[in-house]
Amino acid sequence: MMRIYAYLRASTEEQCALRAQEQLAAFAEQHQASVASWFTENESGATLKRPELFRLLDVAQTGDILLIEQVDRLSRLNAQDWDTLKAIIHEKGIRIVALDLPTSHQFMKNNGDIFTDRILDALNGMMLDMLAAVARKDYEANRARQAQGIQKAKSLGKYKGKPINKALHQKITVMLLEGKTYNYIVKMLGCSRHTIASAKKNLDAQQNKELRVCSYS
Repeated sequence: MMRIYAYLRASTEEQCALRAQEQLAAFAEQHQASVASWFTENESGATLKRPELFRLLDVAQTGDILLIEQVDRLSRLNAQDWDTLKAIIHEKGIRIVALDLPTSHQFMKNNGDIFTDRILDALNGMMLDMLAAVARKDYEANRARQAQGIQKAKSLGKYKGKPINKALHQKITVMLLEGKTYNYIVKMLGCSRHTIASAKKNLDAQQNKELRVCSYS
């Protein structure tokens, strides 16, 4: 029986990886299906170092669906890494369905027509390659613009580095004080474990400071 696994990704902790969850759930419902499990992480699409994506690929079986909002949620990889990821997905027999790739929506129908399935596999393979290449080009263009902006800001003495998302850190701090686990916080806020560790480091520093003040009073 075909199962649907949804993958949600955002590049930074400032972005909410859960943003597209309702849209993907509604899409599955429109096709008389439901999402079996959600895999969420805040990692760059330009790297293969994405634990949740590979946890999904490990769980999924032949004929299962990897559901994404857009192809760039799955890949902003260079050509070599994209070929590596495709090979893993192909070997597992997993099919990619993306909301921005209408031809892939046919995979939501388990029609049992082998000839049609092969045609769709070939067509969607070409379309995925094209959209993945476009996503990579956009990524490289954005990186180039960012680098130019940073260089200009530095030359003007205005560059201050990446600002901390104070609202997100405050939410994480509250959950840490409530004794919530890292996994729980990641699931609820869609942030990365690195961000949680950063917030915890700040919390520990603040608590140690308060302890020193108390010991002197």
